[in-house]
Amino acid sequence: MSLPPEVLKKVKLLEINTRKLVNNLFAGEYHTAFKGQGMTFADFREYVAGDDIRSISWPLTARTGKPYIKTYEEERELTLILAVDVSGSADFGTGPYFKGEVMTQLAALLAFSAVKNNDQIGLLLFSDQVEHFVPPKKGRGHVRRLLRDLFYYQPKSHKTKISAGLSFMQGALKKRATIFVFSDFMDQGFEQSLRLLGRKHDVVACVVNDAAEISLPRMGVIEVQDAETGEVLTVDTSSPSFRQEYEDAVQQRKEQRDKLLRLSQVERVDVKSSEDYVDPLVAFFKKRK
Repeated sequence: MSLPPEVLKKVKLLEINTRKLVNNLFAGEYHTAFKGQGMTFADFREYVAGDDIRSISWPLTARTGKPYIKTYEEERELTLILAVDVSGSADFGTGPYFKGEVMTQLAALLAFSAVKNNDQIGLLLFSDQVEHFVPPKKGRGHVRRLLRDLFYYQPKSHKTKISAGLSFMQGALKKRATIFVFSDFMDQGFEQSLRLLGRKHDVVACVVNDAAEISLPRMGVIEVQDAETGEVLTVDTSSPSFRQEYEDAVQQRKEQRDKLLRLSQVERVDVKSSEDYVDPLVAFFKKRK
């Protein structure tokens, strides 16, 4: 499939910018934040005082007449899954980027960090259904393919049902994986699916918000369209009563979302689309060390 030149240009630019961040800042944080899948035998060495006697290799000790212990190294290879919400609410933003663009840049940052660590990377795009799934593989070429999918894929639905994507991963992923779920999480009924997924995998909820979703700008009388339903309304953003109703509704939705995320018992990163998206991720990784 040939891609439009503007998509290829975006992918290339994103790769250049992301690789700079990975090389200068992020790769070490990624490496230390995620543990490997276990420990594998590396070699033998002579026993020294303080070593765990349970690691002594008795057959080798008997043959050589000197105590030797087994040494192990962490099996570093991970499987990283980038699960990205592509519903209509992702196409919203009042800062330099829409929420969906921020999710794409975060996904790219993690993907190139994973490549640098020789990890496998997979991609899931979801709305109220599973839109697109790419099984995990290694390599920079594979990451470029994922970025093209993130930029070029046209969702079949604009609605949101986070549990649809989570349930799919529960069945599709046989081996333990590290899963980043990118969404604004403005949905209901996802907490059980997220909790179940977190029991088997290392799951991180990356919550992407826009400033206007919290504090509405004063723009007078405007028409607004619901990105998921297409409904168009005329509102007066300067009206005190409307602003109060809006803020009350936003606060209620936020409290409900935060409650569901707490019930899911997975880790969480908060990112604002109008601010630096790297700092919250770096701070999260440092906290995990």
